[in-house]
Amino acid sequence: MATDLTSTPSRGVPPKAVQRWSASDYAANGRFVQDLASDVLAMLAPRPGERILDLGCGDGRLTAEIKAAGADVLGIDLSDDLLDAARARGLDVQKLDGHELAFAQEFDAVFSNAALHWMRAPELVVAGVARALNPGGRFVGEFGGHGNVAAIATAMRAVSVERGGDPARVAPWFFPTPEEYARLLEGVGFTVGAIALVPRQTRLETGMEGWLTTFGRSFFEQYPESERTEVLDDVIELLRPSLCDSEGQWTADHIRLRFSATLTP
Repeated sequence: MATDLTSTPSRGVPPKAVQRWSASDYAANGRFVQDLASDVLAMLAPRPGERILDLGCGDGRLTAEIKAAGADVLGIDLSDDLLDAARARGLDVQKLDGHELAFAQEFDAVFSNAALHWMRAPELVVAGVARALNPGGRFVGEFGGHGNVAAIATAMRAVSVERGGDPARVAPWFFPTPEEYARLLEGVGFTVGAIALVPRQTRLETGMEGWLTTFGRSFFEQYPESERTEVLDDVIELLRPSLCDSEGQWTADHIRLRFSATLTP
């Protein structure tokens, strides 16, 4: 779901968080994240009595579904606002950085949806997940893959060049190929059962403005408040020919990486 956006780190050093999240904005503009998660949740197939970690739990909508299946689930995230929303659902959640997981053989499964692309030191994340799992435990997730939001990132980059913005804020995500991510998983002892890119043109019920102001907040906050509306309008107009149809309906050019892996006993 969501975790704090990070800047590019030095290898082996957790990056500094800079993205802020609003639970109300996320609920209004990011509902599709959970609505489209049925396939990856089915891959997890949580069972009664299992101990499961939801990595990047966001506001807890999917955490609640895992709990409803009978699992003992812990959700972790870095956003206080989203964690408060998850607690309001009666969920067990903690504020923890996915780069610094300190669990040791505590979980039967680790699940993550739409969060891993915000964690810019993936070698730290997968190593922590491996430590957290019991032998034979599974790691199941979905996040942005290679080519995800390419048009959106290109438009943001063009506006950044025009307005003298920080290039690091244009595409502050980790979008790997299946081959790249499989190597990371195998390097810490996982056997990859399934991994693939899933193209998904996503209908944006609140338009491109809603997507940009929710998921691209850090990009716009680098500009003085008096300029942000103009910057937002510039990005939207660059995207209109490719992502807005003749009836005014916007879509996002999402490509997800979905995977399931088992920790080798």
